[in-house]
Amino acid sequence: MSMINNLRAAVRPRPRRGGLNGFDPAHESQTPSAVVDCAVYQDGKRNGERCSPREAARRVRAARETAAGSFSWIGLHEPTEAEFEGIAQRFGLHPLAVEDAVHAHQRPKVERYDDVLFAVFKTIRYVEHDQLTPTSEVVETGELMVFVGPDFVITVRHGGHSSLHELRRRLESAGETGDVPGLLAKGPSAVLHAIADQVVDNYLLVADRLQTDVDDIEFDVFANKGGRGADVGRVYQLKREVLEFKRAVSPLLRPMQQLSEPGQRLVDPDIRKYFRDVADHLTRVVEQVHGFDELLNSLLQANLAQVSVAQNEDMRKITSWAAIFAVSTMVTGVYGMNFDYMPELHSRYGYPVVMAAIAVLCIGMYRGFRRNGWL
Repeated sequence: MSMINNLRAAVRPRPRRGGLNGFDPAHESQTPSAVVDCAVYQDGKRNGERCSPREAARRVRAARETAAGSFSWIGLHEPTEAEFEGIAQRFGLHPLAVEDAVHAHQRPKVERYDDVLFAVFKTIRYVEHDQLTPTSEVVETGELMVFVGPDFVITVRHGGHSSLHELRRRLESAGETGDVPGLLAKGPSAVLHAIADQVVDNYLLVADRLQTDVDDIEFDVFANKGGRGADVGRVYQLKREVLEFKRAVSPLLRPMQQLSEPGQRLVDPDIRKYFRDVADHLTRVVEQVHGFDELLNSLLQANLAQVSVAQNEDMRKITSWAAIFAVSTMVTGVYGMNFDYMPELHSRYGYPVVMAAIAVLCIGMYRGFRRNGWL
């Protein structure tokens, strides 16, 4: 927590220098090893090759002095406190947001600290599997934190998937070819939108794959398997994975809607409509995931009901056979008593008559139970 205490002292009392809205290029620090890429963008195009965060701050300050709009984008992967400390102080990041970014395991959200937006996204990857088992991992989660200031974007990624390299390359190529005119020229909020759009689009892909798993489980539950249904462990495991997916997407819906509303000073007005599209896609995912959750609840209840019905059928069969054998047991028990004066004890045809009567009674009971569905 020493870094957090230092950051509290650095962020609150220290005035910002150089007019860079949070940049402190005078702070000395080597480029952290956690930095995946760092570049400055001017008028929607990348300005130069990869540089250090300190060099990016210097370039942005120079661009501001010439009245040319520019911003820096620094990408990090699982930084430690020591690796992130210099960047946090240089860009004036709030210590609470810094703590969340370093330690991860945060709830999806969008918060504002003065003139910096801090967004937390849960990234989802569908885990391929040949057959769903009670121990199968269906979705793998990671985290992506985004700091957005007036002239900088800092992304912090946790987990081995959802790399931003292709997204950065695509945005840079679009700015050079003019396929998406002026998108990066809209500033850091355009990068935040592109990241949110990629995360939510990936949610859609994972939801479609989960639909297949849910359909397979539903088929197994209602398939003709002697009334036993599917393995309840498989249903429960899929429900756990869907719940993890639900925790990733549900809390993000309201923040995405807020970013599309007027009054967001750090979001370019032209970018708001794009956030509205992201919110619409996210709404679809949330509805799908809630549908999966409710359907799996119903499948668990249906499976439990099938098990109960199967147990009742077993008990009826056992009871039916016990009743059939009880007739012969009763008759033979009566004639097994050692009394001298009993009817038909000395009759020539007594034994075959009794055996025939037992057989007729047993056959009659068997046919009655079969007709009523007990056997």
